[in-house]
Amino acid sequence: MNPRVLPFSSDLPGDEAFMQRAIDLASLGAAWVSPNPMVGCVIVHNNTIIGEGYHERYGEAHAEPNAIKSVKDQRLLQEATLYVTLEPCAHQGKTPPCADLIVKHQLKRVVIGAMDSNPLVAGKGLSRIRKSGIEVTTGVLEDKIRWQNRRFFTRIEKNRPYILLKWAQTTDGFIARTNFDSKWISSVLSRQLVHRWRTEEDAIMVGTHTAHHDNPQLNARDWYGKDPIRVVVDRHLRLSPGLNLFDGSQQTLVYNHKRDGITGKTQWIKVDDSFHLKSLLADLQQKGVQSLLVEGGAALLESFIRQGLWDEARVFTGTGSFGLGIPAPRMPVIPQGRMVIDTDILETYYQHD
Repeated sequence: MNPRVLPFSSDLPGDEAFMQRAIDLASLGAAWVSPNPMVGCVIVHNNTIIGEGYHERYGEAHAEPNAIKSVKDQRLLQEATLYVTLEPCAHQGKTPPCADLIVKHQLKRVVIGAMDSNPLVAGKGLSRIRKSGIEVTTGVLEDKIRWQNRRFFTRIEKNRPYILLKWAQTTDGFIARTNFDSKWISSVLSRQLVHRWRTEEDAIMVGTHTAHHDNPQLNARDWYGKDPIRVVVDRHLRLSPGLNLFDGSQQTLVYNHKRDGITGKTQWIKVDDSFHLKSLLADLQQKGVQSLLVEGGAALLESFIRQGLWDEARVFTGTGSFGLGIPAPRMPVIPQGRMVIDTDILETYYQHD
């Protein structure tokens, strides 16, 4: 995607205006750069943008080299200011250190939005740039950038994925009928929005009851983008191998007590009796999973809520009622966001430290 399709106008002063532009560019990498953070970069000469870029896809060039490469007259770099949303890396990964590239081109000034708490970076990029004699400013729109990269910072700082809970409930507070059937509580438009969310998160999890009764595909067939990794805990391997979860169409992790093994894109992971949600989250974090969308059922969602293992919850309330059924989970905080999606009400909850 060409970043110049994004219009640039801002009422913000000086550094904040150009950093906001970098934040907007960074957002174009959403869903494609994990487990890396979203990063945007803008290069300014005489108050005019002469180059810009963003981290487009994991394993490919970072924002800084993309922005530097886009500058037509490279001689201007020594008189320019580089704005980058996150501290430039100082280590050799899939790409060379961005801090070294900035030093090589001897930019006049570098403005960093937020520091990178990844131990591989964590001040090393800042130090390398400053030691070269380049002027550095930090902390510009830091809160916005940390929020944009809340999945990344959660994985690094809490050693677990960012956890989003999602469910749909009836007007009388049920998540499913007594036979576990939950079709359909929310509207077609709401369900399409959920498919968009699936493309934005690394993994998606359901409980065994949901897997058995709903036979979900857990893909993003109604939206363009990548499918998430499917996760299920089936301790005694009682789920039917004929379920959509095991169709081999996308990576699937099955935590269980009986066996290890890999068949195509499905991996069985044997765990012992002490295995619990925190163990699962730690294993997902080790596998590079940065965010987990939990879609139920009720018992699984309540386990996450009860243990405080959640960061965000998105709850649809449809127009129908069941009279009897399986009660929806209750959130321990009030919603911080509310909007209408077709005939549904979507409420969003956040757990703040």
